[in-house]
Amino acid sequence: MSLRLFAALSIPDYVAERLLPLMKGVGGAKWRPRENLHLTLRFFGELAEPVAEDLDSELEAATRHHKPFDIRLKGAGTFGGADPHALWIGAASSEPLTQLAAACEKAARRVKLKPEPHRFTPHVTVAYLSGASLDRVQRFEQELARFETPPFRVESFGLYSSMTRKSAPSLYRLEAEYPLLG
Repeated sequence: MSLRLFAALSIPDYVAERLLPLMKGVGGAKWRPRENLHLTLRFFGELAEPVAEDLDSELEAATRHHKPFDIRLKGAGTFGGADPHALWIGAASSEPLTQLAAACEKAARRVKLKPEPHRFTPHVTVAYLSGASLDRVQRFEQELARFETPPFRVESFGLYSSMTRKSAPSLYRLEAEYPLLG
């Protein structure tokens, strides 16, 4: 058996409550439900259980010395260039967040996973797009360019499994949680 895994920060309810009203007005957008809002640190992909167990140990070891920190969500963007496929709300620049993502990458490499091909762009995906108007997508980005949430404390992160479904949002399950005890 295998698991489709990713490491992520959960989004507190008071922050998610600021995101949910923004999630409208773009035709062709499949808005994410509240329970799917998270900030991905590293997507690992489909892993056999023995590799997933090794990854769990490596994540715990790689992040045990990281301290809790504050972050805030800020601005908006897309993935996909001229043919966007996702809308996201970004995270303000944060050295501790970047270091935590790098630690997750190192853990992945220690269990022989391929390097992440993309530069870490901290974000919360709010919608996947299918046939969305480029003008409306750009307007969404522009309208939220100055959007900012209050800071929230990151005291842990999780290893989540993801089960994709054909006509419904993916189901995520917390498999392990790693406190930042630094």
